[in-house]
Amino acid sequence: MADEVFENRTPCVKGLLSRAMIMDFKNYLPEDILVKVDRASMGSSIEVRVPLLDHRVAEMSWRMPLSTKINNNQGKWALRQILYKYVPQDLVERPKMGFSIPLDDWLRNSLRDWSEDLLSEKKLREGGFFNPNTVRKLWDDHLRKTHNNQHALWTILMFQAWQDKWKGS
Repeated sequence: MADEVFENRTPCVKGLLSRAMIMDFKNYLPEDILVKVDRASMGSSIEVRVPLLDHRVAEMSWRMPLSTKINNNQGKWALRQILYKYVPQDLVERPKMGFSIPLDDWLRNSLRDWSEDLLSEKKLREGGFFNPNTVRKLWDDHLRKTHNNQHALWTILMFQAWQDKWKGS
């Protein structure tokens, strides 16, 4: 049955899984997912409810054994079993779609001037951490839509902005 999945796992692995779930619940959920839901819904004038976060549902889920949460390496196992009774399986099993910000577009448009300033050859050379030629190639490829370098560029931009703010301190 479901408990067989964790039968051969050490208490350490079970403990790590439980701690990871706690960290997600305490950090990732309120500081990332719920913030995005709130902003997206407010931006569209939509009132959103998160029924699975009702304290009674959350408390019950924490009391459930790990084997009812993960079965055959498939998460949300108990929830899936309930959904299969009411929702077509292909809707339950579709891939995650997420909702990320359109950073690639912002870098090419509304954040372009700010990005150009931070990624200027002069600032990159003054900073002394990045190869200006490499960064400029990433930037140019991104602007031409040859490659979507949003994540690498964002990391560099955040560092450059941080360095800009604190270099005189």
